[in-house]
Amino acid sequence: MDVASLRAFLAVADAGSFSQAAERLFLTQPAISKRIASLENELDARLFDRIGRTVSLTEAGRALQPRARTILVEIEDSVRAISNLTGEVHGTLRFATSHHIGLHRLPPALKAFTRQHPEVRLDIRFMDSEAACVAVEHGELELAIVTLPPDPSVNLSLDPVWEDPLGIVVSNEHPLANQRRTGLSSLLEHPAILPATGTYTRQIAERAFSEAGVKLDVILSTNYLETIRMLVSVGMGWSLLPLTMLDGQLKHIRVRELQLQRTLGVVTHRERTLSNAALALQALLHAA
Repeated sequence: MDVASLRAFLAVADAGSFSQAAERLFLTQPAISKRIASLENELDARLFDRIGRTVSLTEAGRALQPRARTILVEIEDSVRAISNLTGEVHGTLRFATSHHIGLHRLPPALKAFTRQHPEVRLDIRFMDSEAACVAVEHGELELAIVTLPPDPSVNLSLDPVWEDPLGIVVSNEHPLANQRRTGLSSLLEHPAILPATGTYTRQIAERAFSEAGVKLDVILSTNYLETIRMLVSVGMGWSLLPLTMLDGQLKHIRVRELQLQRTLGVVTHRERTLSNAALALQALLHAA
Protein backbone atom coordinates (compact mmCIF):
# COMPACT_ATOMS: atom_id res chain seq x y z
CA MET A 1 0.00 0.00 0.00
CA ASP A 2 1.56 3.27 -1.18
CA VAL A 3 2.21 5.89 1.52
CA ALA A 4 1.59 8.78 -0.88
CA SER A 5 -1.81 7.35 -1.76
CA LEU A 6 -2.71 7.07 1.92
CA ARG A 7 -1.70 10.71 2.45
CA ALA A 8 -3.90 11.75 -0.45
CA PHE A 9 -6.80 9.70 0.89
CA LEU A 10 -6.60 11.31 4.34
CA ALA A 11 -6.24 14.78 2.86
CA VAL A 12 -9.43 14.34 0.81
CA ALA A 13 -11.26 12.75 3.75
CA ASP A 14 -10.30 15.60 6.08
CA ALA A 15 -10.95 18.41 3.60
CA GLY A 16 -14.03 16.90 1.98
CA SER A 17 -12.67 18.14 -1.32
CA PHE A 18 -10.20 16.95 -3.96
CA SER A 19 -9.17 20.52 -4.81
CA GLN A 20 -8.54 21.50 -1.19
CA ALA A 21 -6.60 18.28 -0.62
CA ALA A 22 -4.45 19.11 -3.65
CA GLU A 23 -3.69 22.57 -2.23
CA ARG A 24 -2.82 21.08 1.16
CA LEU A 25 -0.37 18.58 -0.38
CA PHE A 26 0.97 21.02 -3.01
CA LEU A 27 -0.20 18.74 -5.82
CA THR A 28 -2.50 19.09 -8.79
CA GLN A 29 -6.06 17.83 -8.53
CA PRO A 30 -5.46 15.18 -11.24
CA ALA A 31 -2.50 13.88 -9.22
CA ILE A 32 -4.73 13.51 -6.15
CA SER A 33 -7.42 11.76 -8.19
CA LYS A 34 -4.84 9.38 -9.65
CA ARG A 35 -3.58 8.41 -6.19
CA ILE A 36 -7.11 7.82 -4.90
CA ALA A 37 -7.95 5.72 -7.97
CA SER A 38 -4.81 3.65 -7.45
CA LEU A 39 -5.73 3.02 -3.81
CA GLU A 40 -9.31 2.09 -4.73
CA ASN A 41 -8.04 -0.34 -7.35
CA GLU A 42 -5.64 -1.93 -4.87
CA LEU A 43 -8.35 -2.34 -2.25
CA ASP A 44 -11.04 -3.20 -4.82
CA ALA A 45 -13.39 -0.82 -3.05
CA ARG A 46 -14.77 2.64 -3.66
CA LEU A 47 -13.56 5.03 -0.95
CA PHE A 48 -15.50 8.20 -1.82
CA ASP A 49 -18.93 9.03 -3.14
CA ARG A 50 -18.77 12.00 -5.52
CA ILE A 51 -22.12 13.72 -6.01
CA GLY A 52 -21.69 17.05 -7.77
CA ARG A 53 -19.13 18.98 -5.75
CA THR A 54 -19.81 16.99 -2.60
CA VAL A 55 -17.29 14.35 -1.58
CA SER A 56 -18.12 11.94 1.24
CA LEU A 57 -16.59 8.73 2.58
CA THR A 58 -18.16 5.41 1.70
CA GLU A 59 -18.43 2.65 4.29
CA ALA A 60 -15.08 1.31 3.07
CA GLY A 61 -13.58 4.79 3.31
CA ARG A 62 -14.79 5.21 6.88
CA ALA A 63 -13.25 1.85 7.78
CA LEU A 64 -9.93 2.79 6.20
CA GLN A 65 -9.64 6.31 7.65
CA PRO A 66 -8.49 5.51 11.23
CA ARG A 67 -6.26 2.68 10.01
CA ALA A 68 -4.61 4.90 7.40
CA ARG A 69 -4.00 7.56 10.02
CA THR A 70 -2.40 5.02 12.34
CA ILE A 71 -0.17 3.65 9.58
CA LEU A 72 1.14 7.10 8.64
CA VAL A 73 1.70 8.13 12.25
CA GLU A 74 3.68 4.97 12.96
CA ILE A 75 5.82 5.47 9.84
CA GLU A 76 6.57 9.09 10.74
CA ASP A 77 7.30 8.12 14.34
CA SER A 78 9.76 5.45 13.17
CA VAL A 79 11.49 7.88 10.82
CA ARG A 80 11.89 10.45 13.61
CA ALA A 81 13.23 7.87 16.06
CA ILE A 82 15.87 6.68 13.58
CA SER A 83 16.74 10.23 12.49
CA ASN A 84 17.21 11.30 16.11
CA LEU A 85 20.04 8.80 16.54
CA THR A 86 22.37 11.06 14.58
CA GLY A 87 21.83 13.90 17.06
CA GLU A 88 21.38 16.32 14.17
CA VAL A 89 18.60 18.91 14.10
CA HIS A 90 17.16 18.90 10.59
CA GLY A 91 14.15 17.93 8.51
CA THR A 92 10.63 19.37 8.63
CA LEU A 93 9.01 20.44 11.88
CA ARG A 94 5.24 20.50 11.50
CA PHE A 95 3.47 22.31 14.32
CA ALA A 96 0.55 24.58 15.07
CA THR A 97 0.08 27.69 17.11
CA SER A 98 -2.80 30.04 17.81
CA HIS A 99 -2.91 33.50 16.26
CA HIS A 100 -2.60 35.11 19.70
CA ILE A 101 0.50 33.14 20.68
CA GLY A 102 1.97 33.60 17.22
CA LEU A 103 1.68 37.38 17.64
CA HIS A 104 2.49 37.85 21.31
CA ARG A 105 4.60 34.93 22.61
CA LEU A 106 6.26 32.93 19.85
CA PRO A 107 8.46 35.46 17.96
CA PRO A 108 11.53 35.50 20.30
CA ALA A 109 11.82 31.69 20.39
CA LEU A 110 11.10 31.40 16.67
CA LYS A 111 13.77 33.97 15.84
CA ALA A 112 16.35 32.14 17.95
CA PHE A 113 15.37 28.77 16.48
CA THR A 114 15.69 29.85 12.83
CA ARG A 115 19.12 31.35 13.56
CA GLN A 116 20.38 28.27 15.37
CA HIS A 117 18.83 25.68 13.05
CA PRO A 118 18.56 27.12 9.52
CA GLU A 119 18.50 23.61 8.05
CA VAL A 120 15.08 22.88 9.62
CA ARG A 121 12.05 23.56 7.43
CA LEU A 122 9.23 24.96 9.53
CA ASP A 123 5.67 24.06 8.55
CA ILE A 124 3.62 26.33 10.82
CA ARG A 125 -0.17 26.05 10.92
CA PHE A 126 -2.19 28.85 12.52
CA MET A 127 -5.36 27.44 14.03
CA ASP A 128 -7.56 27.46 17.10
CA SER A 129 -6.05 25.75 20.14
CA GLU A 130 -8.85 23.19 20.20
CA ALA A 131 -8.31 22.13 16.57
CA ALA A 132 -4.55 22.03 17.09
CA CYS A 133 -4.88 19.62 20.02
CA VAL A 134 -7.08 17.33 17.93
CA ALA A 135 -4.49 17.41 15.13
CA VAL A 136 -1.72 16.44 17.56
CA GLU A 137 -3.84 13.60 18.91
CA HIS A 138 -4.48 12.34 15.37
CA GLY A 139 -0.79 12.49 14.51
CA GLU A 140 -1.20 15.25 11.92
CA LEU A 141 1.11 17.61 13.84
CA GLU A 142 4.18 16.91 15.93
CA LEU A 143 3.31 19.52 18.52
CA ALA A 144 1.07 22.51 19.19
CA ILE A 145 1.95 25.74 21.00
CA VAL A 146 -1.45 26.80 22.27
CA THR A 147 -3.72 27.51 25.21
CA LEU A 148 -3.56 24.33 27.28
CA PRO A 149 -6.91 22.51 27.54
CA PRO A 150 -8.64 22.62 30.94
CA ASP A 151 -9.67 18.95 30.51
CA PRO A 152 -7.08 17.35 28.22
CA SER A 153 -7.38 14.02 26.46
CA VAL A 154 -5.48 11.19 28.14
CA ASN A 155 -3.44 10.86 24.92
CA LEU A 156 -1.96 14.34 25.24
CA SER A 157 1.02 15.55 27.23
CA LEU A 158 0.97 19.19 28.38
CA ASP A 159 4.10 21.28 28.98
CA PRO A 160 3.22 24.66 30.58
CA VAL A 161 5.39 27.52 29.34
CA TRP A 162 3.59 30.81 30.11
CA GLU A 163 1.01 31.77 32.71
CA ASP A 164 -1.47 34.12 31.05
CA PRO A 165 -3.56 36.15 33.52
CA LEU A 166 -7.00 37.11 32.24
CA GLY A 167 -8.92 40.24 33.17
CA ILE A 168 -12.21 42.01 32.56
CA VAL A 169 -11.64 44.84 30.09
CA VAL A 170 -13.85 47.71 28.90
CA SER A 171 -13.44 50.72 26.64
CA ASN A 172 -12.49 54.12 28.05
CA GLU A 173 -16.09 55.29 27.51
CA HIS A 174 -17.77 52.29 29.17
CA PRO A 175 -19.98 53.06 32.22
CA LEU A 176 -17.61 50.98 34.38
CA ALA A 177 -14.41 52.53 33.01
CA ASN A 178 -13.85 54.84 35.98
CA GLN A 179 -14.27 52.05 38.54
CA ARG A 180 -11.00 50.38 39.42
CA ARG A 181 -12.94 47.61 41.17
CA THR A 182 -16.54 46.46 40.86
CA GLY A 183 -18.82 43.63 41.86
CA LEU A 184 -20.04 40.80 39.70
CA SER A 185 -23.64 42.01 39.81
CA SER A 186 -22.65 45.41 38.42
CA LEU A 187 -20.62 43.81 35.65
CA LEU A 188 -23.50 41.59 34.59
CA GLU A 189 -25.72 44.61 34.01
CA HIS A 190 -23.73 45.10 30.81
CA PRO A 191 -23.44 42.82 27.74
CA ALA A 192 -20.36 40.67 27.15
CA ILE A 193 -18.25 39.85 24.10
CA LEU A 194 -16.44 36.56 24.65
CA PRO A 195 -14.41 33.93 22.79
CA ALA A 196 -16.56 31.45 20.91
CA THR A 197 -18.36 28.62 22.67
CA GLY A 198 -16.14 25.55 22.95
CA THR A 199 -12.85 27.42 23.03
CA TYR A 200 -10.63 26.76 26.03
CA THR A 201 -10.75 30.41 27.11
CA ARG A 202 -14.55 30.39 26.97
CA GLN A 203 -14.59 27.17 29.01
CA ILE A 204 -12.44 28.82 31.67
CA ALA A 205 -14.78 31.83 31.78
CA GLU A 206 -17.98 29.79 31.87
CA ARG A 207 -16.63 27.58 34.65
CA ALA A 208 -15.71 30.62 36.76
CA PHE A 209 -19.05 32.36 36.28
CA SER A 210 -20.94 29.12 36.87
CA GLU A 211 -19.11 28.62 40.16
CA ALA A 212 -20.15 32.15 41.08
CA GLY A 213 -23.77 31.17 40.40
CA VAL A 214 -24.41 33.58 37.52
CA LYS A 215 -25.27 33.34 33.84
CA LEU A 216 -23.59 35.46 31.19
CA ASP A 217 -25.35 37.74 28.69
CA VAL A 218 -23.15 37.27 25.64
CA ILE A 219 -24.13 39.42 22.67
CA LEU A 220 -21.21 38.50 20.40
CA SER A 221 -18.55 35.83 20.23
CA THR A 222 -15.59 35.10 17.98
CA ASN A 223 -12.47 32.93 18.01
CA TYR A 224 -10.12 35.87 17.44
CA LEU A 225 -8.97 37.79 20.50
CA GLU A 226 -7.72 40.69 18.36
CA THR A 227 -11.24 41.10 16.99
CA ILE A 228 -12.69 41.01 20.50
CA ARG A 229 -10.25 43.73 21.58
CA MET A 230 -11.43 45.93 18.70
CA LEU A 231 -15.13 45.37 19.51
CA VAL A 232 -14.54 46.22 23.17
CA SER A 233 -12.51 49.32 22.29
CA VAL A 234 -15.45 50.79 20.33
CA GLY A 235 -17.79 50.28 23.27
CA MET A 236 -19.84 47.27 22.24
CA GLY A 237 -19.42 45.50 25.61
CA TRP A 238 -16.95 44.15 28.14
CA SER A 239 -14.80 41.10 27.66
CA LEU A 240 -12.33 38.73 29.22
CA LEU A 241 -8.89 39.10 27.62
CA PRO A 242 -5.26 38.34 28.44
CA LEU A 243 -3.82 41.30 30.34
CA THR A 244 -0.92 41.34 27.86
CA MET A 245 -3.40 42.80 25.34
CA LEU A 246 -4.15 45.93 27.36
CA ASP A 247 -3.49 49.20 25.53
CA GLY A 248 -4.56 52.83 25.69
CA GLN A 249 -8.02 52.01 24.35
CA LEU A 250 -8.89 49.51 27.10
CA LYS A 251 -9.21 49.60 30.86
CA HIS A 252 -8.82 46.68 33.23
CA ILE A 253 -11.68 46.39 35.73
CA ARG A 254 -11.02 44.23 38.79
CA VAL A 255 -14.04 42.14 39.77
CA ARG A 256 -13.92 41.03 43.39
CA GLU A 257 -15.38 37.58 42.74
CA LEU A 258 -13.16 36.68 39.78
CA GLN A 259 -9.53 35.54 39.61
CA LEU A 260 -9.02 34.11 36.14
CA GLN A 261 -5.98 32.70 34.40
CA ARG A 262 -5.11 30.38 31.57
CA THR A 263 -1.88 28.57 30.79
CA LEU A 264 -0.10 28.55 27.44
CA GLY A 265 2.35 25.88 26.44
CA VAL A 266 3.26 22.87 24.33
CA VAL A 267 0.95 19.96 23.57
CA THR A 268 2.39 16.66 22.32
CA HIS A 269 1.20 13.08 22.00
CA ARG A 270 2.19 10.85 24.92
CA GLU A 271 3.13 7.91 22.70
CA ARG A 272 4.90 9.72 19.88
CA THR A 273 8.64 10.29 19.49
CA LEU A 274 9.56 13.96 19.15
CA SER A 275 12.15 14.91 16.56
CA ASN A 276 15.35 16.66 17.60
CA ALA A 277 13.93 19.78 15.97
CA ALA A 278 10.80 19.64 18.14
CA LEU A 279 12.87 19.13 21.28
CA ALA A 280 15.09 22.07 20.35
CA LEU A 281 12.12 24.39 19.82
CA GLN A 282 10.52 23.25 23.08
CA ALA A 283 13.74 24.06 24.96
CA LEU A 284 13.93 27.52 23.37
CA LEU A 285 10.35 28.30 24.37
CA HIS A 286 11.33 27.83 28.02
CA ALA A 287 14.52 29.84 27.56
CA ALA A 288 12.99 32.80 25.71
